[in-house]
Amino acid sequence: MPGNVAPQERLGAAKLGFRGRIVAIDATGCSRALPPRELERRLLEMGFVEGAEVEIRNQGLFGRDPIAVRVNNATVALRRAEANAITVEALVPSQPEAAH
Repeated sequence: MPGNVAPQERLGAAKLGFRGRIVAIDATGCSRALPPRELERRLLEMGFVEGAEVEIRNQGLFGRDPIAVRVNNATVALRRAEANAITVEALVPSQPEAAH
């Protein structure tokens, strides 16, 4: 993997406590309840836009569904199937510089 590129994954597959940045939204095949364009529109309206930082704050007791995602100072509940429309990269904590 070149340089400082963080691996990408679907938000729906991320674990509790995950912190990352949104890279893309693509709802193709993610929800049976909504057409892909409608799901993408709704996610964008809730603040899930490229570059936004997200954090999984909580998850359901059974099947880890739904998840509570913090985005832009709001907490939103999403089904993991819907969260799979969101591609994220993990935020890598900055390493403290060594003292000279």
